[in-house]
Amino acid sequence: MDLGIRGKRALVCAASRGLGFGCAEALAAEGVELVINARGKGALEAAAEDLRTRFAVPVTAVAGDITTEAGRAAALEALGGEADILINNAGGPPPGMWTDWEREDFIAALDANMLAPIALIRALVPGMMERGWGRVVNITSMAVKAPIPVLGLSNTARTGLTGFVAGTARQVAGRGVTINNLLPGIHATDRAAALDAGAAEAEGITPAEARAAREATIPAGRYGSPGEFGAMCAFLCSDKAGFIVGQNILLDGGQVNATL
Repeated sequence: MDLGIRGKRALVCAASRGLGFGCAEALAAEGVELVINARGKGALEAAAEDLRTRFAVPVTAVAGDITTEAGRAAALEALGGEADILINNAGGPPPGMWTDWEREDFIAALDANMLAPIALIRALVPGMMERGWGRVVNITSMAVKAPIPVLGLSNTARTGLTGFVAGTARQVAGRGVTINNLLPGIHATDRAAALDAGAAEAEGITPAEARAAREATIPAGRYGSPGEFGAMCAFLCSDKAGFIVGQNILLDGGQVNATL
């Protein structure tokens, strides 16, 4: 299927690896020109060169922390202040329990996983509206649908972003701009490996055993892949998805046990 986005320009955040890279890869395969961001310059440059080589599309790598004003300014400068597609993504806050966190911990989580994506939406969506076309996809978490006890900071910040999108998406849809959220379950990424390692240490088992235990809780019987996640992201960015507005789409292998 031709997704109709060849020649569009996209900003993909946290794109050197994991789900962000999966999204960048899927967009590059469709001929989208990319500005990709991540904190680690070496890994980011390697990802950019890989995408250029395999898909023959322009890819600009902008190293920096997208959760900071300086990081966002650098990415926006590389775009010339305009993009057709925005993929918001940032690593989640550390796990813990509600008794572990102080006000500063919540502020940091909100800055990274709620206020940073809102800032990029505010910067880029007005231009999309003027041009009559745009796509925003926010990578949030299945915790928005079913809170994860040890990820309370993430539960809080990502649910706040979800509330913002619910209203804003319906205010901009009439100008050809869609905003939607992708809610990943457990995918085979560095984040999943870190959580498995933490569980293994806490329970006195191996990381492989911790992963097997988590896979057993997923009806699909496995972790997701960044590639299949990226494919869904690319579809939401396509010209075929203009009637999908303000939705929260689970990619969790059936792990969230809900009718709606």
